[in-house]
Amino acid sequence: MTARCPAIGSVVRIDCEALDSLIRALIERGYQVIGPTLKDSVIALGPIQSIGDLPQGWTSRQQAGSYRIERRGDEALFGYTIGPKSLKNFLHPPEIKLFGAARENGAFRILGGEETAAPRYAFLGVRACELAARGVQDRVLIEDQFQDPVYGARRRNSVAIGVNCAEPAEVCFCTSMDTGPRVRNGFDLALTEVLNNGAHEFVVEVGTELGADLLETIRYSEASEALQAKPEEVSDHAARAIARRMEKAGVAELLKENFDHPQWDDIAGRCLACGNCTMVCPTCFCITIDDTSDVTGEHAERWRKWDSCFTLGFSYIHYGSVRLSTKSRYRQWLSHKLSYWNDQFGESGCVGCGRCIAWCPVGIDLTKEIAAIRATAAEETSRGVE
Repeated sequence: MTARCPAIGSVVRIDCEALDSLIRALIERGYQVIGPTLKDSVIALGPIQSIGDLPQGWTSRQQAGSYRIERRGDEALFGYTIGPKSLKNFLHPPEIKLFGAARENGAFRILGGEETAAPRYAFLGVRACELAARGVQDRVLIEDQFQDPVYGARRRNSVAIGVNCAEPAEVCFCTSMDTGPRVRNGFDLALTEVLNNGAHEFVVEVGTELGADLLETIRYSEASEALQAKPEEVSDHAARAIARRMEKAGVAELLKENFDHPQWDDIAGRCLACGNCTMVCPTCFCITIDDTSDVTGEHAERWRKWDSCFTLGFSYIHYGSVRLSTKSRYRQWLSHKLSYWNDQFGESGCVGCGRCIAWCPVGIDLTKEIAAIRATAAEETSRGVE
């Protein structure tokens, strides 16, 4: 039976059939549903049409410089850990045409960009760290002095259906950054998947009026007290499973005070300056502008594309690049992420998702690098006191 209209803060129960109905309802409302899909041996966000597109019974194992998928012992739909794609791939796209120009009757006519209307995305299976990362990008791209209209339009057109993380990856450290694993805000609906004694069901928390309205289109029922306790129970279990730590307190000052620390040379000896960490990071926002034309000179286009502080040309100013060495580029990335970002935007640029660790080809782990700098800095302070 369907219970009375849910209010914000309500907790209800749905089954797999109802979840499938929710996906169809979103599609009928004109949303492109983006959820976890299994493709090319990676669980990554992509378009879905039904729960049949979800990675049922699959999970991933991630370590520094390593990502593998494997079968689970059950048929969980959301029993995976986050992959390389984040909401950034859709809200702040890797490339987008800003405008074109065509020569007509001896003069150039300005043409529009690719987007005449922002796509409507419904994100399914969003983890707490992802919602936190979206909040960081909101602060940078639409809440600051200079606003990004592409991000803003896509963001306003989006729906977020969160999922409480049950089994974090080895690279996760969201508990250190106070961003998870419990989904607490920024969602329209939040799911907690429960598999018990043959039952496969979901606890649903209502976060917004839009979420409540979406629930009205599917069958749901009141959640028992035992089910209502599941979100905290599952999240507490996940939090206890997270072993990786990074001491957040004082890290901004630590990096400012250790600009010439020898650990930067040690990192540079391993870093490939490939920029993978910036590509998979859900908060990095740097872009470049490319102007292109065809060989006839009759048509030209301007594209906005992701860029990275690891590329040599990123810091080019007049006479050349400011950061010529790998050491300077890695130091800039980590210092901006964990220190200068606080000065600019009042919060950290890291949400502890661990992607930069897993997708670094040589397995550089920023939590270990920070720990190494902190340890030697503490030793030097101790010797100074003596």
